[in-house]
Amino acid sequence: KTIRENVSREESDRRKKMAMEVATPAPAPLTAPERNIVLVPSVKATAESHKKNRIQVSNTKKPLFFYVNLAKRYMQQHNEVELSALGMAITTVVTISEILKNNGLAIEKKVLTSTVGMKDETKGRMVQKAKASIVLGKSDKFDSLVPPVTNGKTPEEVAKAETDAAIEAQEEAAATEA
Repeated sequence: KTIRENVSREESDRRKKMAMEVATPAPAPLTAPERNIVLVPSVKATAESHKKNRIQVSNTKKPLFFYVNLAKRYMQQHNEVELSALGMAITTVVTISEILKNNGLAIEKKVLTSTVGMKDETKGRMVQKAKASIVLGKSDKFDSLVPPVTNGKTPEEVAKAETDAAIEAQEEAAATEA
């Protein structure tokens, strides 16, 4: 009997509390003085909002030819690719672009340079970083030089497989020379 009384009392209290929450008006929002806030895009936010044909190049995360092969695959899918980099990785973007152009695969459509305000992790203050983007389009010879991909893999998977195969071939060649 006491358990039932406790349960029904708790249920009654819960219903009263819900009724009060519904009947009580929400407090008016507090108005704060206006402030100018500078938003700096985080790496995560930038990655989520990037275009489908943009490759953000790092000179430390992947080998150069990973990006070359990935750019080829992106050009197959989208007819153009945007190579983008910050700071020291800009030279890698230029190198990738030149490899694709010199092999007759791409034509340069646009080159964009700017500076981006970023928070320096070591010093904890805002610093300006150089940013470069190069937009490349398919050359007239592209489709005859690059075989189509029909195995259902993503461009990233294909680029990784091609890079791995190239590294393996280099290692085999080095082993046979020794």
